[in-house]
Amino acid sequence: MTKIHVAIAILHQDGKFLCQLRDDIPNIRYPGHWALFGGHLEPEETPEVAVLRELAEEIGWVPATASLFCCDVEGDVVRHVFQSQLDADVKDLVLHEGWDMKLLTPEDIRSGICYSEKAESLRPFGIPHQRILLSFIDSLDRQSLQ
Repeated sequence: MTKIHVAIAILHQDGKFLCQLRDDIPNIRYPGHWALFGGHLEPEETPEVAVLRELAEEIGWVPATASLFCCDVEGDVVRHVFQSQLDADVKDLVLHEGWDMKLLTPEDIRSGICYSEKAESLRPFGIPHQRILLSFIDSLDRQSLQ
């Protein structure tokens, strides 16, 4: 089975996480779900280059540095997950892809559902995105205990 490689970003600011409400298009994975920003690697592109390109395309912002958090394999998808501090004001970001974006709390993420003002409805999390974010939050909690 050919694997689909994607690069996604956990962008965090003041204990919250920037998430994208994916477009409500039936032929994409997790339509109308909250997810992390990112996308497919282009041919010959490294995951590091891909995540920065995707962020520039999707929100018009690129972090100074992004470090690899993990590689998440689920079925036919390999997610190269990067993390970075979001040092921009969310109101200064321009959403070019997706329906909405929002800084979500760990409680929002744990609940698996969050309200979107633009969609005017509660929307679920994409399961792998929720799992990855919860793993990242747990890693931060473990670090703070050391």
